[in-house]
Amino acid sequence: MTTEKLDIIFDEAVERINAHTEPFPADFLLRLYAYYKKATNNYERPSSKKPIINAFKTNALFQIKNITPDQAKEAYIELVNNYFLYRK
Repeated sequence: MTTEKLDIIFDEAVERINAHTEPFPADFLLRLYAYYKKATNNYERPSSKKPIINAFKTNALFQIKNITPDQAKEAYIELVNNYFLYRK
């Protein structure tokens, strides 16, 4: 898949998540967060007011530290597609 095509599909997956109005499971949100940050090369520190949330976010980022931004985009897309395919 070309980088352009991957970017388009990634942006569509992000839009799909942002348009969803029901709450997501916490573990799903953490994985989305980590893949999104990696995919967009956003290396800012987590900025929640609750230290425990920052710790979970940091841990999620640490777990994917060895993947490329394109791999993160692919993982994000797969995560989103699977969520909407299998959700109740």
